[in-house]
Amino acid sequence: MKKEHPCGSKEMQVLRIGADFKLRCLGCGHEFMTARSKCEKKVKAVIRKDGDEL
Repeated sequence: MKKEHPCGSKEMQVLRIGADFKLRCLGCGHEFMTARSKCEKKVKAVIRKDGDEL
């Protein structure tokens, strides 16, 4: 993400995709939901499980 979570981490794991995204902060484990339109604007890079960056 472009803006970091209050814990200082910029990496999030996507748990659910739909009209809203459910994300988990990889720094502190906090789970939250955000609107798809807001989330798509804030994404800096996508890193897949196998380590490839898009």
